[in-house]
Amino acid sequence: MNRNKILVVSLTSFITTLFFSSSAHAMHISEGILPFNWAALWFAVTAPFVALGLRHLNLLAKEDLSMKPLVGLIAAVVFVVSCMPIPVPTAGTCSHPCGTGIAAILVGPFVSVLVAAVALLIQALFLAHGGLSTLGANIISMGVAGSFAGWLVFRGMRKIGASLAVAGFMAGLLTDWATYITTSVELASGIRGSEPFSPLFWKILLAFIPTQLPLGILEGAMTAGMVVLLYKKRPDLLVKMKVLRAGEVAA
Repeated sequence: MNRNKILVVSLTSFITTLFFSSSAHAMHISEGILPFNWAALWFAVTAPFVALGLRHLNLLAKEDLSMKPLVGLIAAVVFVVSCMPIPVPTAGTCSHPCGTGIAAILVGPFVSVLVAAVALLIQALFLAHGGLSTLGANIISMGVAGSFAGWLVFRGMRKIGASLAVAGFMAGLLTDWATYITTSVELASGIRGSEPFSPLFWKILLAFIPTQLPLGILEGAMTAGMVVLLYKKRPDLLVKMKVLRAGEVAA
């Protein structure tokens, strides 16, 4: 599939999701759930990661002009993957795959944070998934925690000799679970009032388990499948994105 066909497929998926996705349940942390001080704190924590993401993207683009369109395609994938909500009423939010694992593997964790920020902003503005006041918190959980967990796990697994499939699976799995552990921390911190943090944190985390346990496994399988497919069809892209060294590609 050439680049034009990939672009058409990505844009079609984006438009379909944009106009036909249900907005009956808000994804991520919903608008208005976090108090102002906590929402502001998460925005402050997010800001340097987004700034570094922009810097890393510009550095990649200086090395190779084709990187920006590739990052755009990855952003479209993350947008579509994370638009699959499964409501969790007991947690005040929704479960869903994240997609930031594959983004972090391909373009690094900082650019993946930027990709997540763009996807979350579009979802908040046009799909009522998440919210603008909680955008900082959602970027921290899905973008920062998810991206760095996936990237570190993938790199660590590869260093100890794991195959692309195994490393990709574990990266996707831990990306998903790290996102929801972080979301549980954010929710428990923001809504606990005068109550102790720990009991509420565990209640929220346990509320996610029925949906997030299988979704984590599914995301692991999707991430592994994407990495292996790229290795079979376009290993040059994996070399370009420094996922593999040239000597690791089969002739």
